[in-house]
Amino acid sequence: MFDAKFFIYLAVMAGVTYLIRMIPLVLFKKKITNKFFLSLLHYIPYAVLSAMTVPAAFFATDHILSAVIGVLFALILAYKNKSLIIVAAGATVGVLLTELIYLMV
Repeated sequence: MFDAKFFIYLAVMAGVTYLIRMIPLVLFKKKITNKFFLSLLHYIPYAVLSAMTVPAAFFATDHILSAVIGVLFALILAYKNKSLIIVAAGATVGVLLTELIYLMV
């Protein structure tokens, strides 16, 4: 069922994941007090999440225009401090309406 490559990939993935979590514990034994470095560490999860989510949002639909409209709906609703469910539903409705208009034309 699985060939040897799968287990090699699995071992490499496990090793990299372990090293990423273990290296900071070994290198930083004292509390980090540098304000710049602390702020950098604070914003890394947001930057990574944005880097993974935003490109995927633009290629999740059949047409780029419907993806752009969905993202714009989401941005407008998020700017108005709506809940995550409302933002996701609004973006979905925006994409759905745009795709339906494409079908009619």
